[in-house]
Amino acid sequence: MALQVPATGYDFPFTGDFHPSETALIIIDMQVDFCAPGGWVASLTPALDLMRAPIEPIKRVLGAVRAAGMKVIYTREGHRPDGSDLTAVKQFRTRLAYDGAGVGEYTALGRVLTRGEPGHEIIPELAPEPGDIMIDKVGSGCFYGTEMEHILRANGIRHLVFTGVTTECCVHTSMREAADRGFDNLLLEDATAAVTLELKEAAVSIIRDPSTLFGTVGKSDDLIAVLETLGQKQHPGHTAS
Repeated sequence: MALQVPATGYDFPFTGDFHPSETALIIIDMQVDFCAPGGWVASLTPALDLMRAPIEPIKRVLGAVRAAGMKVIYTREGHRPDGSDLTAVKQFRTRLAYDGAGVGEYTALGRVLTRGEPGHEIIPELAPEPGDIMIDKVGSGCFYGTEMEHILRANGIRHLVFTGVTTECCVHTSMREAADRGFDNLLLEDATAAVTLELKEAAVSIIRDPSTLFGTVGKSDDLIAVLETLGQKQHPGHTAS
């Protein structure tokens, strides 16, 4: 029996049958600067609780995904220490967004979104494991200027499950880039966040609408249920302890 993850506006994947070998979990920018005490967001906004809300859902999804043998791909946004890949307009706009401290400037954890600084790293709660793939990027989207597409094609990946931050910026841009390249996308609504609920809700609504063509929207528990069902089919004598 074919399995799909219930979602809106269509069940995932669109092909009608979920195969872990053809699917990758994408964890966008769950970095200290965005999601940890002392980081950029925590230092300059009241949004830390919102940005940390996806941690537990992603942890649960990671457990099920790894048990199923799915690829796990992390992304990190960050720039060279010498600033040679940081544009003036990006620094200007991030100063506006975060009330004075832009990318490359200092907070308590060092220079914001700068490679090698503590704030650039993935939060310890979601630390990558051996075999996971890390994509370092300078832009919002995970395909721009990276080897993401090459890795996906080389591994036979056709379907992508998106989690992480922020819903309206790096997650949204990455899903749009993926859709343009012919990948089928599922956003896990409870495993993503923005600095305001309004921004998250607007971004999710855009993806949920079939007319936008970017993907579909589901829940972590529904994906986990599909993965567990597939595991039971592969190991019919196994029961969870």
